[in-house]
Amino acid sequence: MMITNAKKHFWNSIQKCFLFFIFFLFFISCTKKEALTSASFQTNSGWGYTIAYKEKILIKQSVIPVISENKSFATESDAMKVADLVKQKLKQNLSPAVTKKDLILLKIKL
Repeated sequence: MMITNAKKHFWNSIQKCFLFFIFFLFFISCTKKEALTSASFQTNSGWGYTIAYKEKILIKQSVIPVISENKSFATESDAMKVADLVKQKLKQNLSPAVTKKDLILLKIKL
């Protein structure tokens, strides 16, 4: 009788560990790695950004788009705000083009 209870306890423990392991694997597999990533980089006169898909650079923007001057972003934060907007547009299958209105709405220093 004592051996039977020990065997039941042993198998119950194994089942619990197995279920926990399966749950853990399921949880890890559900966490998606971001396919589109953005990063900032310093230029001679400020900041720029890159957008990459699976570590391959799709867009490298070293100057502020849609303005007449050839000028980099004043801050890293400004560059990343625009990078995030472009990334969002790409995820929605929209054109990644940035308008002057976008820059104003994002409060980018021009």
